[in-house]
Amino acid sequence: MGLTNKKHRKPIIHSDFRPLYHFSYCSSPPMASSPNSASNFQNPNKKKTLGLIANGLKRKDSFIQFFVMSGIFLLSLRSLGQKYRLHDLQEDTAYLKEEQKSLYDRMNHIKGSLIHEASLDSTGLFASRLRLLFGDD
Repeated sequence: MGLTNKKHRKPIIHSDFRPLYHFSYCSSPPMASSPNSASNFQNPNKKKTLGLIANGLKRKDSFIQFFVMSGIFLLSLRSLGQKYRLHDLQEDTAYLKEEQKSLYDRMNHIKGSLIHEASLDSTGLFASRLRLLFGDD
């Protein structure tokens, strides 16, 4: 049996869905007996909530607008990511071009140093071998 009001000795029912107490005779329709504490008392005036699909069918326009706006937002995020990816690729390309120029300059420096060393050789064998390797005639 539920709680009782000490002053009037009438049963009080605790609602499981709100932190409220109700007199059993105030419910609509009035309760003949109070429910036991193990059972769930539900307010008979409470409206049932719609499920996701039923709510979507009831408010089609709002759901369609929501999904379209979500799609537009995701596409804009994707294009923003691609913009920064392109910027990074341009930076990488510039760095690789600088690296290529640096390697080309180092290769020419090494080639010039080897040819200079070969020219100091009195036999000319080393110089002829280097010309053959480098393709210089």
